Amino acid sequence: MRARLDITKVAPETYRAVAALDRFVVKETGLEPRYVHLIKLLASHINGCAYCVDMHIREARHSGMSDQWINLVNVWRESPVYNDAERAVLAWTEALTLLADTRAPDEAYEPLLAHFTEAQIANITVAISTINVWNRVTVGLRTLHTIAPETAAA
Repeated sequence: MRARLDITKVAPETYRAVAALDRFVVKETGLEPRYVHLIKLLASHINGCAYCVDMHIREARHSGMSDQWINLVNVWRESPVYNDAERAVLAWTEALTLLADTRAPDEAYEPLLAHFTEAQIANITVAISTINVWNRVTVGLRTLHTIAPETAAA
């Protein structure tokens, strides 16, 4: 697979705008990092974004999340490793990432109310929206992740 183009070079202002929104959501809203990691990992898996999955796994590990917690995101419904608040975030992430199919049902939204304020829910929703923007840009433009030297085929 080859990259189609480098957005940082051909549309740097656009790239910076999306990056600024991402930085704001991650650093300024006060969302706990574990929720941000769940959002970014699950949406990137659903959207088939290898670049983002690779990056967000490394970020989650770097911030101290366990391998089991990271590795089971794709099968979160079948794993007891996630608490109720995390499961609410995962369900909302799935619903919004698959919006055309789910239409953001009440069953996915209502569990958030038990764990988060309205402002937190708004920030979680924007965090989900932002990673979906990144996934669409990265998959659409075929942005390639780096290959670690220990992983490269001999």
